[in-house]
Amino acid sequence: MRAKASTSQFIAARVRGARLERGGRAILREVNWSIRPGQRWVLVGDNGAGKTQLLKLVAGSVWPTPDRPGVREYIWRGERWRTPQEVREEIAYLGPEFQDKYTRYRWNHTVEQVVATGVHRCDIPLRQLDERERRHVVRTLQRLRIASLSTRRFLTLSYGERRLALLARALASRPKLLLLDELLSGLDEQNRARALRWLESTAGTALPWVLATHRVEEVPSSATHALILERGKVLYSGPRRCAPLARRLREGVRRAAAGLPARAPATAGRPPGRVLVRLTDASVYLDEHAALHEVTITIRAGECWIVHGRNGSGKTTLLRTLYGDHGVAAQGRIERAGIRSGVPLHAFQRRVGLVAPHLQTDHPQYLTVAEVVQSGRHASIGLNEAASAADRAAARRVMREFDLLPLATRTLRELSYGQLRRALFARAWVRRPALLVLDEPFAGLDVSTHEDLRARVERLASEGVAVVMTAHRPSEWLRCATHELELAGGKVRYVGPVRLSRASSRSRRSTRPAR
Repeated sequence: MRAKASTSQFIAARVRGARLERGGRAILREVNWSIRPGQRWVLVGDNGAGKTQLLKLVAGSVWPTPDRPGVREYIWRGERWRTPQEVREEIAYLGPEFQDKYTRYRWNHTVEQVVATGVHRCDIPLRQLDERERRHVVRTLQRLRIASLSTRRFLTLSYGERRLALLARALASRPKLLLLDELLSGLDEQNRARALRWLESTAGTALPWVLATHRVEEVPSSATHALILERGKVLYSGPRRCAPLARRLREGVRRAAAGLPARAPATAGRPPGRVLVRLTDASVYLDEHAALHEVTITIRAGECWIVHGRNGSGKTTLLRTLYGDHGVAAQGRIERAGIRSGVPLHAFQRRVGLVAPHLQTDHPQYLTVAEVVQSGRHASIGLNEAASAADRAAARRVMREFDLLPLATRTLRELSYGQLRRALFARAWVRRPALLVLDEPFAGLDVSTHEDLRARVERLASEGVAVVMTAHRPSEWLRCATHELELAGGKVRYVGPVRLSRASSRSRRSTRPAR
């Protein structure tokens, strides 16, 4: 009786025959799925398979196609509900777009305040915490081992730190069903271990959760079930031990390998190229928080730099400083090729291809893929004026190159995470840049898309384009990397040629499929 009483406190959800369309295109097709208390699901599928939309359908934030809605049913505390409206506040959904919302609206509250909004189930702080609520927030932060972030402002955190803070917010709401869309994407090893540790700790509880992921090696051992999607259809739904997860990963590796060059493009032995960007004793402050400390680095044409370090080490700040989004404190200096007194910074940015998570936030959701790619010609967010014939022709060429022509008229809200990332790569390519600045460019991508885009970057590098890229995993490093910058706490820990021990480790890991 005790077990039955405990499971009744959590939500059982069922979807039967659901179909979802966007712009006349089927995103989900006759989906059948049941989630019960005590079940812990992994949701797997390529970019564009429909994972995010399925999670939102269960969460109640999107509705199935009216003419063929199927059935959505929720059971909680002995009552049965035919729509999600009555239980929506009890379902916690965490996805990249919710994190992007904080950036879009400049919600720069402290981490403690952000987590407290989970307690109050609101977007922004409405009142002070009482003592009992404060203790609950502190315990939640401690469970994830991020209590040290409690007084930090949310927008001063790294991408991975923000993700864990929002996980704490979701847990603080005491959810009855937890939906996690690419939770582990963009996390360094330490924060990934923290998130996985919490997921493993749920094995003895009745809390049902769903984790969408692309990496089989990140599937928690506590997961009990698996759902595999392909082009909006369910290929497998059942116990994890019987799921063909490893086989599907190997298929992804084989598909990716078919399009890869036989070896990494040669970059060694080239004479030094011209200086594109130089930082000298550069420090950067964000909201009075020192994000970079006296960094000195020179980026030359033809070089390929890998910037790495834990979440919060300053990687994104460095790349945005190189691009021109952040200024350097008075004691330091930044020099950019062709930029002298009286020359606008925009002239430099038009020669730089940028791919970064904040671009997915900054671009309005009503823009089409074609308009986003065209905006890369002007280094703008959207188009300030109608695209010229040259803009349209250049965009069409690069969309064809990136297999985006079938998506050209789709709006951003109709795209999957991976499809949008591919569009941002095309936007970065459209002017044939002299410098590529890539901030975690492969995070959240399936294996095939990851390897395809990596091969494209390596081909550009072989043609002399300079690349500066952040990455967490050695397996994500470019095979043509020439230089390495390791950051820790905003300070340079190592700068120089790629260290051989890391390069050899990267080579081994990139060819070994996960079990």
